[in-house]
Amino acid sequence: MSPRAAIAVAMAALLFAGCAQPAGTPAPSPEPDRAGSALPEPLPPPPLEEAPAAGTVVPEVDTRCRVDADCAVKNVGNCCGYYPACVNRDSPTFPELVARQCAEQGLAGICGYPEIRGCACVEGRCEPSDAESM
Repeated sequence: MSPRAAIAVAMAALLFAGCAQPAGTPAPSPEPDRAGSALPEPLPPPPLEEAPAAGTVVPEVDTRCRVDADCAVKNVGNCCGYYPACVNRDSPTFPELVARQCAEQGLAGICGYPEIRGCACVEGRCEPSDAESM
């Protein structure tokens, strides 16, 4: 399985599980870049999805971007544990909630993860710019 396919499967699993972004997440203030100008305003939070009635709910990880600098490699977790992905640098991740949800639902995952060396903003979404499967 290619690294992009593995990431797509992991992200689809999170979406399938009824992920939602927590309401009221404060937006960070712009920081000056190396040239001294302010970075673009942060992206608005993604729309909320309806949460399931019971069980652990994992909020959605924001992968939206405008420029490569909006992206970072973070541990988003999966049913095996550690799982890196390119996400918005300001987005929280919830690997402990992913693990709890896997346990509650009796889910197992395909273990292994890509080694992501960098991220790029591709069509408004953070994607690995150079990844190798492990």
